[in-house]
Amino acid sequence: MDSHIAYSGAAADVEFAICLNQSRPGLEFYNGLSPRDQAKVLKLFQWLGEHGWIKNNEKWKPIAETEFFEFKSFQVRLPCFRSGSRRFVITHGFIKKQDAIAPSEIERAQRIKSEHERISKAAGFHR
Repeated sequence: MDSHIAYSGAAADVEFAICLNQSRPGLEFYNGLSPRDQAKVLKLFQWLGEHGWIKNNEKWKPIAETEFFEFKSFQVRLPCFRSGSRRFVITHGFIKKQDAIAPSEIERAQRIKSEHERISKAAGFHR
């Protein structure tokens, strides 16, 4: 499988999910951010990669009643899920403009996760 690693650290790897059409919505979102926002998000990837967890709820937290977490930098959000013991896979990104995460963003994360897992399984990609 052609994997795009966002960061590989001592405690965890952070990567961008791939969809059935070969797109990587998380990577595309990341690439569209300003250099300043990219740097802020990359620091979060690095911290998670080196420590395995981010304790600051202003930067990282579970998305309520789902299997997803989110990287947070002000309004920039990147949902991800845990895959295996040391891998976090970013599904996509969005700018959060209201208090609650829109249900459509959670549905999108679930769809991308499902597609990514289908591709990983078909490719025999396991960690």
